[in-house]
Amino acid sequence: MNSGDQHRGGVADKALQLVLEMKRNPDVMPPYNTELIRQCLQKIDELFQKNAAVVEQIRAQQPHDPSLLQPRLAAMCHIRRCMMAYVNERKNRIRFYRWKYGGALPPSIRNALCDAEIQFFHEYSSTLARFQTNLSDQGVNLLLLTKPPKTLFVQVRSLEDYGEFETSDGTQVQLSKDSLHHLPRQDCEMLIRQGVLELVH
Repeated sequence: MNSGDQHRGGVADKALQLVLEMKRNPDVMPPYNTELIRQCLQKIDELFQKNAAVVEQIRAQQPHDPSLLQPRLAAMCHIRRCMMAYVNERKNRIRFYRWKYGGALPPSIRNALCDAEIQFFHEYSSTLARFQTNLSDQGVNLLLLTKPPKTLFVQVRSLEDYGEFETSDGTQVQLSKDSLHHLPRQDCEMLIRQGVLELVH
């Protein structure tokens, strides 16, 4: 393998690490890889500058070697596609977490996000809230029932000492660990998603 092939192989390996990182962790959000993103951006800039120098030599009719222009361009496109796939997959998971957990992310997920991703989460939450508010005079909570309910009331068990919980009809319920309750499905759907309650079959 010549030095050019080794160089391009190193570029591909760097970019593919981002994609593989998400593929290896389908059920969790890995921490945002700031360092690897920085290295990929640095590599794109390095390749661009090398190509720009060759283009300037061509314009000045100076001796030049155009053989690596196209491979460098292909390498830059490859890195960019991998970075976009990485960012897009993380963005899709953030949307999923918004529907699963509501407006409050668990610390394990929030701590894995970069500042831009946290801002995206807040903006997506605001957009979703405005959309739900505009659906009717009272608004509609689309997060409560993502599947058609088979029953209006469900038997649930509290998995933690959550404390006092108020149902939609004003009933106060004390959710203590391992306590059983018969509650309206729409009231406890979000707590089930958050892992506070579990259905008892």
